[in-house]
Parts: sequence; C-alpha cells; structure tokens
Amino acid sequence: MAVLAFVAFGYAALCAGLYVGQRSLLYFPTPESQSMRAAVLRLETGGATLKVWHVAHGSDDAILYFGGNAEDVAWNIELFAALFLDSDLYLVNYRGYGGSSGSPSEAALLEDAEEVYDRIRADHARVAVVGRSLGSGVAVHLASVRDVHKIVLVTPYDSVMNVAKHQFPIFPVFLLLEDKFDSFSKARGIHVPMLLLLAEHDRVIPRRHSERLAAALSPEHVRMRTIRGTDHDSIADSAEYHQALRDFLRF
Repeated sequence: MAVLAFVAFGYAALCAGLYVGQRSLLYFPTPESQSMRAAVLRLETGGATLKVWHVAHGSDDAILYFGGNAEDVAWNIELFAALFLDSDLYLVNYRGYGGSSGSPSEAALLEDAEEVYDRIRADHARVAVVGRSLGSGVAVHLASVRDVHKIVLVTPYDSVMNVAKHQFPIFPVFLLLEDKFDSFSKARGIHVPMLLLLAEHDRVIPRRHSERLAAALSPEHVRMRTIRGTDHDSIADSAEYHQALRDFLRF
C-alpha cells in the first residue's frame, strides 16, 4: 500500500507540475530582433503593445502572418518580401515575443489577432492570412470570425489538445490543458480558399492531426499539399514551399 501511495503521490505531483508549467511547454518567446527591410508598427491591444513588422508595397492587398511557438517571425521578412511584390506584408510578434509586451495565452493571442486584422483591414481591400504551426490555430480562428480572403495553414493541427494527448499519453491532458486551440471545431465555419502545407517528415505534429483538420473543411475550398523531404522546421527552407505560397496567394 505504501508503494501505491507513493506512486499515486508522484503521479499527482507530475500532473500538478504539468498544469502549473503548461504555458512554458507551449510558448517559447523569442528575443527582439531587428530588420532593415521592414518598418515597425506598434499596435495597442487589450493590455499589451504588439510589435508588428510591415513591408509596404502600396497595395490594396495584404498578407498577415502568424508564426510558430518558437519562431522569430522576422526570419520570414526577406523571403516574403521577395515572394509577394504586389501585397503589403504584416508579421505579428505574439505577446511576449520579439518586442511585444505581455504574456502569451490562447485568449490573448486570438483577441490580438482580431484587433490586428481590424486595423489592417481598414487600409486594405483584401487580407489573406498565413499561419504556421501554433499560428495555424490563430489563423483558423481569425478566418472563422472575420472576412479573410484566403488562408494558408503550414504544418497545422486539429487541436493543441490532441497533439498534447499524443505527446503526454499517460496524463489527463483534457483536464489539465487550458490553451486548447481547437481548430477542428472552428473549421466548418470557414468557406474561403484554403491551402494546407504539410511536411513529409513532421514529427512534431503527426500527419493524422493535419488530415483530421482537412476532413473538417469544405472539400470544395481546401487543397492539401505535402512538401517532400522536409520536417516541421525545415519546410520553410524548401523551394517547393516557396512556390506553393506564391502560387496560392496571388490576389
């Protein structure tokens, strides 16, 4: 009995540790970086100031980018500026990331995305959205509540909850997780052209999670493409990935 009690106590302690430290396992804020290619917009949202990179091409069309959970979105500035010569570009640093104030959480990121979109939409006739990894959940939410022109999801998931269940199978994740990013339940409300880009060897977000999300989307609006020879991190380095983005995001 003493052994069982010790095991139960240890398991409960691990559960408590996961609950308390869950956001440190989901969010990995990046330090502030610099760019000579993009301007900086400081946008005030609910209790935070977001640093948003802006590459201006004087266009009526805009592309809004939400990155991964450990991604410095500034890494994409040069690439996107070269790929999209006819669109203005906006790359969002989440709360706590890259010079933005505040702390990240699902509620904060989704609220911020809506506010950033509304500011951008006031200056542009059409706004397309790109979300990578964690950002795919932000992009799906935004497309479900705003008039998005097109949407690209890179290495997307059905929900962070389901991915966490895969990563921590012995723990009651459904009871512990606060930031669930349930893209699956929001997908049915999206009826705009959508491209899902998957990495052939993605071990961070197993393919079945992307395919389950795709199955929830309107088949007449979604297309899915696997980028060969890439993994979760290297997909953005692929010329095939670059071409897929450029082809799809032509306004």
